[in-house]
Amino acid sequence: MTKFQKIFLFLLRLAMGWLMFYAGITKIINPSWSAEGYLKSAKTFAGLFNWFASPEILPVTNWLNEWGLTILGISLILGIFVRLTSIYGVVLMLLYYFPVLDFPYAGEHSFIIDEHIIYALVLLFFAAIRAGRVWGLENRCARLPICSKFPRLRNWLG
Repeated sequence: MTKFQKIFLFLLRLAMGWLMFYAGITKIINPSWSAEGYLKSAKTFAGLFNWFASPEILPVTNWLNEWGLTILGISLILGIFVRLTSIYGVVLMLLYYFPVLDFPYAGEHSFIIDEHIIYALVLLFFAAIRAGRVWGLENRCARLPICSKFPRLRNWLG
């Protein structure tokens, strides 16, 4: 990878990290935030998303959403556990995509592809190329003695 490719990869990882961190932390600090309205207005897989919005499941759904985005953002910014958190992020992005999908329209201003699909593809790219190893903490973590003992751990680090 050239120096310019590393710079652009690093900047893309930081930008995505900030986007995810901000989306998560604003949900955490807003006591009235809930995914309920978004889930109950689902156009695709309405039964599944209504189940996520049910009173007994909604607190878990909200927690996984708020903290998942926040931890994903921190992971991308610091460049640690990028592969693992990126896969979680892809799942989240698909769960955001389907409620607004009224095929072939994805939301109000998109045709088939919306921003959530783009985010999911970027996160898959990060996982595939081990983006945390480019000016991130994953290189340091991969050299820890525990990673020598458990080489599979190194694969999940990045």
